[in-house]
Amino acid sequence: MRVEIVAVGTELLLGQIPDTNSQWLGEQLAANGIASHFHQHVGDNHERIVLAFRTALARSDAVIVCGGLGPTQDDITRAALAEVMNVPLERDEALVATIRKMFELRGRSMPDNNLLQADVPRGASIIPQTRGTAPGLVCPVGQKVVYAMPGVPYELTDMFERAVLPDLLARERADGRTSVITSRVLRTWGASESGLAEAVAERFDALAGDGRVTIAFLASGIEGIKVRLTARGDDAEHAGALLKDEEQRIRALIIDRLGDIIFGVDEETMEDAIASRLLARGATLAVAESVTGGLIASRLVNVTGASKWFQGGVVSYASEVKFDLLGVPRGPVVSGEAAEAMARGVRRVMKSDIGLSVTGVAGPEEQDGQPAGTVFIGLAVGEQVEHVLVRLPGDRPRVRAYSAISALDALRRTLDRMN
Repeated sequence: MRVEIVAVGTELLLGQIPDTNSQWLGEQLAANGIASHFHQHVGDNHERIVLAFRTALARSDAVIVCGGLGPTQDDITRAALAEVMNVPLERDEALVATIRKMFELRGRSMPDNNLLQADVPRGASIIPQTRGTAPGLVCPVGQKVVYAMPGVPYELTDMFERAVLPDLLARERADGRTSVITSRVLRTWGASESGLAEAVAERFDALAGDGRVTIAFLASGIEGIKVRLTARGDDAEHAGALLKDEEQRIRALIIDRLGDIIFGVDEETMEDAIASRLLARGATLAVAESVTGGLIASRLVNVTGASKWFQGGVVSYASEVKFDLLGVPRGPVVSGEAAEAMARGVRRVMKSDIGLSVTGVAGPEEQDGQPAGTVFIGLAVGEQVEHVLVRLPGDRPRVRAYSAISALDALRRTLDRMN
């Protein structure tokens, strides 16, 4: 079964709000083995909404519509559906009573505009509301179907899980079509998208036309490049086996050609990776930040239970703080020697097992003879002290953000080498 998602709302086209509904729906469909080949955005215009629905029905078996079911003049999804179905809208008095009761329970009177939400295309069935006032709709169009749900995310997710997904799966079973799709995301830092694509090109080519396993690359800005593996199987066990086998192949290729750049899986962040390694070692960490101004510490405390391994940090932005508090020798502060002294100093001040530091030039001007984007990362693990030099692209905010994740990645690699 091919399902298409149509998100209604001019605010989506104008970029005023992100379309998180389509993203969530796509994930849920894929997780249940249902193919979603097209997503559309359309503004609050009757003719264009009708065109979007007809286009979707021409190439898909089912259409999921989100948005346009509210009580205002620009909520015209119901009318567009009635035109596509070639039927009139009919007011459902039982729905009127239900909506009116919702208002009464909140101690309010129902505006007349909300009567629009009780208008139903003839032949459509209703998805009852449990969290708002706008009911959903299930609209048969020949042998195909359109599901319409409100655009409010928590209302949409409830209706989808309670009514739409069970109906879709029942239709698939009735047609004798069942499959399971499962995905895994490998998160990397330190390689370009083109470099990753080149490293796994032989697998990409081998899988072309197979249809069971696919590879995609997702550039994620300061969070690196994600490699998404998706497997379709006859059941969960089959799909899982396909995915596991391909993940092993891809990991081997990446490590062989690009080194230790995979830091996490699925939703695991760089700070999650650091936390797991420190907990495994029973070690504590402290950070000294200059160019990042506290970004590293902020990321670390995003992890639940960070107090078990994170001692704290020093934002030593001014040179005098580096000299007086951390014991950095007077002189240039954008250097490997300064980074090492900062790491050693914060480890001493915070009484931690490991000290991590970062000093550099965010720009736009150079400092200590170093151009913008020059960053030194210091690591003090016990008596072992070292530094790493990285050259980072972008404007001031990007350099600072890239510096933070680069420092955490340097720590991750150091901890892995010590295991």
